[in-house]
Amino acid sequence: MRLVHAFGQAALAACLVSSCLLGCGDALAASAEKGKTAYIQHGCWQCHGIQAQGGPGPKLAPDPIPIEAFTAFVRTTNRAMPPYSEAILPNDDLADIHAYLQTIPKPADYKSIPLLNQ
Repeated sequence: MRLVHAFGQAALAACLVSSCLLGCGDALAASAEKGKTAYIQHGCWQCHGIQAQGGPGPKLAPDPIPIEAFTAFVRTTNRAMPPYSEAILPNDDLADIHAYLQTIPKPADYKSIPLLNQ
């Protein structure tokens, strides 16, 4: 129970730090076009798929988690994905990647695909 509580506190602290680092101005200035390039360049696609649809790693889009939680996870994860420090994945690139994820549309409803309705 203490481990879960300590992890929760660490995640909260990481969220607070990331929200300070990625203040509202940076999030508003994020570029989805640059984010797509950074997503490919940093190798995110290798586990999360070209359209962030998932694969070995979880699905990231559509509807990505809030930027603060996204940043906290990327910086402090202790799961299969290694944590990415700011030296490896700068905050601007991370904000751009999040902006890119927000632009990925939801897939078509299977009912709208004729071949799947035969």
